[in-house]
Amino acid sequence: MLFPVPIQTISTGFPQTFVMSSEELTDAEKARIASDFLLQSPPGEFNEVFSDVRTLLQDDALLEKGTCLEAVRHYNKAQFATVKSDPGVEHPTLITEHNELADGRFMDPKSGRVFKYDHLHKEAMDSHPAGPKDIDEKLEPWRKALQKELDEYIYEHFHLTGVATVFTPLHQHKEPKLVVLCIESHQYQPKNYWNGRWRSEWHLPNFDGKTAVQKCTGKLRLQVHYYEDGNVQLISEKEAAVEVKMTNDREASAREVLRAICEAESAYQRSIQESQEHMESTFKALRRQLPVTRSKLNWLNFHSFRITQQEMKQPPSAGQQQQSQ
Repeated sequence: MLFPVPIQTISTGFPQTFVMSSEELTDAEKARIASDFLLQSPPGEFNEVFSDVRTLLQDDALLEKGTCLEAVRHYNKAQFATVKSDPGVEHPTLITEHNELADGRFMDPKSGRVFKYDHLHKEAMDSHPAGPKDIDEKLEPWRKALQKELDEYIYEHFHLTGVATVFTPLHQHKEPKLVVLCIESHQYQPKNYWNGRWRSEWHLPNFDGKTAVQKCTGKLRLQVHYYEDGNVQLISEKEAAVEVKMTNDREASAREVLRAICEAESAYQRSIQESQEHMESTFKALRRQLPVTRSKLNWLNFHSFRITQQEMKQPPSAGQQQQSQ
């Protein structure tokens, strides 16, 4: 799967001005404005936005606590930040609301580890094996079957860029409980002045061993930022739903779930690509055509010519008339 060409993206009106006046704004107002900027950070550019906001705010204590710190936490979870739960772990996991535990720690179900996450430095710490209370034993076999199929899907479609994890959120209070599948893939190209991130989140029913058609719902998100010749962003979001025929075979049902997800995500990416191609022709039609001379107009010389013409049209002054006489 490929990101659409970022140069064809849509402007989203990212805020252009930011005024901080210590005489006019309270600390709460400063924190709220700073938080808004942090939450709107484009993919791969959070550190740059944070640094700029820090320079404007001139108050590290305010930036690293309260509203601002909560904004950083929200951003990391919403953007599916990736991290290795332990130095000895081979594959990274995601930071989301679905694997956050009651004490603020996070669960990495693939490695079976619980860890604390530093949202400012984006590092895992205090990692240790998960206990019985951190794992839903009833959902774990189904989660593992889905994770196996998901790993194959990521290798085929998001190779080297994708991170995906199947979670069994422990804070669910309604039955039947759902399994949540999250995918994050990004490409950062700052040397080429663009960055992009793909995120998808799917809520899947539990496996009950019965043959039936089950509904899976998802949300697909794509964001690309291009900033060489301007400040242009593409932000696209789509809610999706697929129907999956479940059987009494857990592994076969997991394969069917991922097949349906693959079809839905591929269709979404094709629709984005088609819209970008149509947009390119639309922008070309809006371009100003060259004049009959087939050359660009030198506006500086043209402006001087207009001034000369205006001077020639003006009637001579009384002094000029007397001199001519």
